[in-house]
Amino acid sequence: MDRRKFIINSSKTAIGFNFIPTIANCKIRNIEIEKEQITFGSNHHFFGYIGQSLTIPWSKSGNKLICLSTSFHDHLPGKGEAADVNLIYLDRKNSGYYELEKLDETQGWNHQQGTMFYWNPHSPDNQFFFNDRDPNGIVYTVLYDLQKNERIKTYRYSHQSFGNSGVCPLGKYFLAINYARIARLRPVTGYKDSYDWTEGVAAPKDDGIAIIDIKNGEKKVLISFEQMAKGLEMKGFDAKGRNLFINHTLWSRDGQWIYFFIRAGWKSDKDGREGLNLACSIKVDGNLFVPGHQHIGGHPEWARGTEIIGSYNNQQVVYDILLKKVIGTLGNNDIFPKPEGDISLSPDGNWLVNGYNNKFGSNFYTIFNLESGEWVKTPSFDTGFYKKDLRIDPAPRWNHENNQILVSGLDKNGIRQLFIISIHHKPF
Repeated sequence: MDRRKFIINSSKTAIGFNFIPTIANCKIRNIEIEKEQITFGSNHHFFGYIGQSLTIPWSKSGNKLICLSTSFHDHLPGKGEAADVNLIYLDRKNSGYYELEKLDETQGWNHQQGTMFYWNPHSPDNQFFFNDRDPNGIVYTVLYDLQKNERIKTYRYSHQSFGNSGVCPLGKYFLAINYARIARLRPVTGYKDSYDWTEGVAAPKDDGIAIIDIKNGEKKVLISFEQMAKGLEMKGFDAKGRNLFINHTLWSRDGQWIYFFIRAGWKSDKDGREGLNLACSIKVDGNLFVPGHQHIGGHPEWARGTEIIGSYNNQQVVYDILLKKVIGTLGNNDIFPKPEGDISLSPDGNWLVNGYNNKFGSNFYTIFNLESGEWVKTPSFDTGFYKKDLRIDPAPRWNHENNQILVSGLDKNGIRQLFIISIHHKPF
């Protein structure tokens, strides 16, 4: 088993509670970083998307982890190309390797976002969500129960390909988007060969962001593409007649707000007009839709309340969606050389990880302590070189204990595997 430890000198930068750091008075302290490969074999293993909005691969007790596996990583999966849904037992080993059990299969997945795994907040040790699609190509969401070893609920909506795009951290609801529409307009994050009932409609009134009640399965459209288009046009954005899409939705940590990007004119849908990539927010009750926030780039992450962490002017910044302005910065370019990387905030809000690719086939991670200002960069993780819609994003995800991060990389045989970065912090 590949298990290595690194003692790394990390810088310290004092910062205040309001996330605004002072770069003076740096001190050197040791942080122990442990890198462990946890999956092996000829199949590719991966979790999916970034650990934003408390997307945590581990069960609440921390002894189990969910992942996908597949035999290929050279093309987007289409109809009939299922991925295995697996459970890794982190407290069991067989011949030195963690036990991995195949639970199910899914046809609703891709290599970047996986199948949108989420543990059920109402049963975080026993139940989890994932997406699937039926033989007719219609996408739906599954709730799987480990004790019963079966699917206990499916969320299907006639001919509409709505799949989970984010579970509320507090439970009760999950958001859903049309993964067939995304497959047309941005293939890397959609499910190829899925059925899209909105094809030919630029801004449909029965598609957009749906909100679904976990218990009874009731669905309603929180905001439609038709409403989004009208809101954007009123603000002067060039949205009329354009094929709008959303590829991810972000719940705030308190479950009150949704942050998302509305896009159009992407690579697969060039329309001769300047592409749209507009940050928006909306209250969970469907009110207070804000079309076109100040653009905070990269892969933004919720902090506390109405604060979003992202990138602006090549800096890692904090933006408030109600104040509609940047309210602070984090670190500097030595700490965060690529602020537009994949970022994730630890469950306790004390650590920020930023993952980025050096364009030479390696991912790196900066791990930053928001209380003490200490930071460390990890060793590299091999990603190889991919073209078009295939890649291995940095996509870091925290555990519940705020001391481990799950990432992907290539093993010595060029197979995509899962790795855990463990952080052993010696506080002042």
